[in-house]
Amino acid sequence: MEVGLMAKQAAVTKPHAFPARSLGFGSSVRGGSGTSRIGYEAPASVAWRKRSIRVARDGTIRSEVVVEEKASPPPRKDKAGPGRLYVGLPLDVVADGNVVNHGKAIAAGLRALALLGVDGVELPISWGVAMDSGDWSSYLAVASMARDAGLHLRISLHLHCHRRPRLPLPKSVDCAAAADPDILFTDRAGRRRADCLSFAVDDLPVLDGRTPMEAYEEFFRSFRLAFADFFGSVITDITIGLGPNGELRYPSFPPTGSNRFTGVGEFQCYDKYMLADLKRHAEETGNPLWGLSGPHDAPGYNQLPDSGNFFKDHGGSWETPYGQFFLSWYSGKLLSHGDGLLSVASEVFGDLPVALSAKVPLLHCWHDTRSRPSQLTAGFYNTDGRDGYEAVAKIFAKHSCSMIIPGMDLTDGEQPQGVRSGPQSLLSQIMGACKRHGVKLAGENSSLVRVGTAGFTNIKENALAENSRLDSFTYQRMGAEFFSPDHWPLFTEFIRSMAQPEMEQDDIPSNAERLSLSINSVPGNDRELQSA
Repeated sequence: MEVGLMAKQAAVTKPHAFPARSLGFGSSVRGGSGTSRIGYEAPASVAWRKRSIRVARDGTIRSEVVVEEKASPPPRKDKAGPGRLYVGLPLDVVADGNVVNHGKAIAAGLRALALLGVDGVELPISWGVAMDSGDWSSYLAVASMARDAGLHLRISLHLHCHRRPRLPLPKSVDCAAAADPDILFTDRAGRRRADCLSFAVDDLPVLDGRTPMEAYEEFFRSFRLAFADFFGSVITDITIGLGPNGELRYPSFPPTGSNRFTGVGEFQCYDKYMLADLKRHAEETGNPLWGLSGPHDAPGYNQLPDSGNFFKDHGGSWETPYGQFFLSWYSGKLLSHGDGLLSVASEVFGDLPVALSAKVPLLHCWHDTRSRPSQLTAGFYNTDGRDGYEAVAKIFAKHSCSMIIPGMDLTDGEQPQGVRSGPQSLLSQIMGACKRHGVKLAGENSSLVRVGTAGFTNIKENALAENSRLDSFTYQRMGAEFFSPDHWPLFTEFIRSMAQPEMEQDDIPSNAERLSLSINSVPGNDRELQSA
């Protein structure tokens, strides 16, 4: 079987060939001795020069010019749509052990994206992987691949760990946590959260005499020195990880399992440093008994708001003087952490020709309630009559930092019944706060490659909304599903439609124009390409 991905190209270059088996980008595509070619075919009015990126039966990817036409594709219009389009690279593009994962497949994917007309890619950099080795060569190799493909880079500096794929915190941080587990977030049951360090220790010398903020700054400066040759030409953005999953929030989701849960989450204020800060704050306000613990009547992670008294829409403890005190303190610690970390980032990167950005989660479950519990447990004091995103937008504006909002592929109607979810109304609220404070917006999808046109339609509608004016959009994330024949043709059409947002429906290529697919199978000779 041979799979060809056809897209636009600016200049003719010689063919490239390399092994492709077990590189992580193979989808469940079957075929025999014939050819399977998947590609975007432009309408007759658009004359493009085209390349084919092919996966042959012998496990070889070949990139070669197959058609040359006489005109370039139409340029992207500046009046609508996001300014720049990126695709996220795999989280473990550089794995624990400081090695490039599936490097040849990454290179092929980068070339395919460049030919399609994507502006750049997001390169996630793990604090633990980079600082444990002290060797930036693998990340630099990926950056060089992007540069060689003619793509820009948005760098994401991750200060948290991942379980799958395994991307740990630095060994020095793990050792400090083993000696003093309270530097990690802790829930009401005493379970430690190893995602990231507790915000209460930001400025305490808990890392062998250094503060976490000092350690973060060391990481930032090491990155800046290593990538000096890429600023001003290749790197356009640096995204600062502000918490779990790189987002400004507490790790309020359940300790294990999927992030797609429908409960309320739990407050993360039970390590000794958070409790000491809560106690001090309560004493300063003249209510020392309020500082003994977190709310005793809040539900558990996967429970409904009415399972306890705290989040009840009417008569809940969140509306009492104690509830207002606790939520103000809890959200204040989150805002202080974000402000402090962005201050460090601004000091390190402020003189570079790059844009700073950070991510704010779209916590839409239970948004259509008065208490909005899943936002409260994550640290956003956003309730009926109180806009919790105004303070967040002010901090981003203070540091000239763009706000990345994920979940732009979501709609209210697609959400589970009974959780009173409102992604669209929450997205509008956050966008409104950014607009009032002059904060630039960037968007992402919900980090789940979706097969079908609905997700792309939702992204486009949100990106072109009157109050959005996205500075950039990053599609998450490259991998096996991304290049599958069920997804890739739809993605190519999405990119083209974003480049020409003024196109009418009648101008969009038909299925016959968009997708040319022929598979000739010989029984007994099928080979399946699948992710490693």
